[in-house]
Amino acid sequence: MGCGWNCSSSGTKVIIVHGDFQDVLEPLKANSNLIIIPIMEIFKENSSGLPDLLPNRRAMMLYTSGTTNKPKGVVTTHGIIQSQITTLVEAWEWEKKDYILNILPLHHVHGIINVLHCALWSGACCEFHTKFDAEKVWRVFLSGKMTLFMAVPTIYYKLITFWEGEKKENQLLMSEAASKLRLMVSGSAALPVPVFNKWKSITGQTLLERYGMTEIGMGLSNSYRSERRPGYVGLPLPGVELRLADKDNKIVDEDIPGEIQIKGACVFKEYWQKEEATRKAFTKDGWFITGDIAMFHDGMYKILGRDSVDIIKSGGYKISALEIEDVLRGHHDIDDAAVIGVEDEEWGEVVAACLVSNETSLDFDEISKWLKTRLPVYKIPRKYILQNKLPTNVLGKVTKNKLKPLF
Repeated sequence: MGCGWNCSSSGTKVIIVHGDFQDVLEPLKANSNLIIIPIMEIFKENSSGLPDLLPNRRAMMLYTSGTTNKPKGVVTTHGIIQSQITTLVEAWEWEKKDYILNILPLHHVHGIINVLHCALWSGACCEFHTKFDAEKVWRVFLSGKMTLFMAVPTIYYKLITFWEGEKKENQLLMSEAASKLRLMVSGSAALPVPVFNKWKSITGQTLLERYGMTEIGMGLSNSYRSERRPGYVGLPLPGVELRLADKDNKIVDEDIPGEIQIKGACVFKEYWQKEEATRKAFTKDGWFITGDIAMFHDGMYKILGRDSVDIIKSGGYKISALEIEDVLRGHHDIDDAAVIGVEDEEWGEVVAACLVSNETSLDFDEISKWLKTRLPVYKIPRKYILQNKLPTNVLGKVTKNKLKPLF
């Protein structure tokens, strides 16, 4: 868990800290009654046995990413965490002999549940780096000891960029090393199809995409043993119930967009000290309302985006920003893209695109003409801006609310 605002919100009283970070956290003591204990002090004298804990006891609190509103403390119990771990250990066939590199923040479910806790549960080895470094990650691939790798799309993009800058003989060695891992997973943000395809072309690895969030751990996953379809997140994991509902909470048919609702032992207990927010997060019959929009198509689920930021309501249409972003990334002059809805008196919202490119300028009219051969007219952006990079959080998710003022 991060400190600062989160420490105040959570009511934290004691922080156990590694010596490397003690000086960084010391200023917090001036504004609170926090007790900061160096971790080595605990190890000096500790002969007590482990306590017996009930499954329904509160165990962990992670904060939501805050990309759409103020972060909330998501409380899970020992039983919920066990469900989240064992579901993934079964689905992704974790074993004691596995070796994984953790380069993800431990204050997010991706890093602490999917990587660290699954490794600990299985008796596998989990290696840590102090910060992400593409060269060092490739070095671990080349060591031959890694069997699994999990990352966010931004990391895969950076690994591809590093690979492209290497000599041909090094590229061959790197590609061969990466091809030997038994599983590579991408999550925490939508994986652009061009990144999916490029990674497969240089490593032979078909990235496994899954869907999850702080409140549920992982809910859906592409198959470990069979088809992994780019742009899709597969089917519900064992023990997870899922339904898609419209704004009136009625179940929608196949090929119709609907909001994802989840039930199961993996679902969180409460938002910390937010009874009203917890109540509103569930339907009357106990389904957790995720706020994400998806569609069931040809036997799998496809995420269309978060209702508040990725679904653009324009002229009676509901438009997926993620779909337009994927198409834009296929243009030879565009390195990345973020699409949002901008308020408009006539249309409600109009589609607007923030583009990232190595070019100093782009012909937006040419891009619109190019898009018209790939998308229906009502999905073509009406506004464009060019930026050096997109605003993101620590997991690489684009913070789209920061883009709106730019238009």
